Amino acid sequence: MLGGKVALVTGGASGIGAGIARVLAAVGARVAIGDLDGDGASAMAAGLPGGPGVGVRLDVTDRDSTGQAVTRIEQELGGIDVLVNNAGISSVASFLDISDRDWDRLMGVNLRGVMVVTQRVLPPMLARRSGAIINISSMAGKEGLPNLAHYCATKFGVIGLTQSLAKEVAAHNVTVNAVCPGVVRTPLWDHPDTGILRQLDGENGWRSFLSGIPLGRPQSAEDIGHACAYLASEGAANVTGEALNVSGGQQMH
Repeated sequence: MLGGKVALVTGGASGIGAGIARVLAAVGARVAIGDLDGDGASAMAAGLPGGPGVGVRLDVTDRDSTGQAVTRIEQELGGIDVLVNNAGISSVASFLDISDRDWDRLMGVNLRGVMVVTQRVLPPMLARRSGAIINISSMAGKEGLPNLAHYCATKFGVIGLTQSLAKEVAAHNVTVNAVCPGVVRTPLWDHPDTGILRQLDGENGWRSFLSGIPLGRPQSAEDIGHACAYLASEGAANVTGEALNVSGGQQMH
């Protein structure tokens, strides 16, 4: 499906990003993983199906780090055909308790990070008149949730950025889409300090979320990967500006 294409997955050392990287590699892409955890990125890349990929340290909030990482990928694998902006963080807080630091931190990684990496990767795509950009938003990018106002704001922003950029670059044959995961059990949920379940009654909160999924199960990281593989393929060549839910029917708009 993606034979010979070069894909970069940000935040790919663990969680959803790792699942995306595994699926893209399994369908033939040569995958680079960029992550703040450079050693983790290298370890994940070394075990990808179909042969090792490339793992690099990448801070999506820093233009120098991004430039160095992408240049290395281009030197080792060639021009990037598929960019998956997956790197993201979360935090749970009531609206009145959101600090400036947490607001800026989430905006920096979840939204500005998409801009920074895309601005580095996009120009060669435009020159080649070919490329696919996939931004990982969230079910929380379409519907506000209590105690997640700052997170929701970033993920709504990702969809707005996706739609705007899709229209801007369509004439250059570059597609830009978003994927909106539903409930995927990753460290974003379980982290003892910032995890979503911290203020949602732990396992009871988890079971409550699951009860609202018509297909009856949480999503896996690989589920998100398969959506990305489709959007990166020729089968989606006429799909752009979309925000595709992968939520087991929990969200249907």
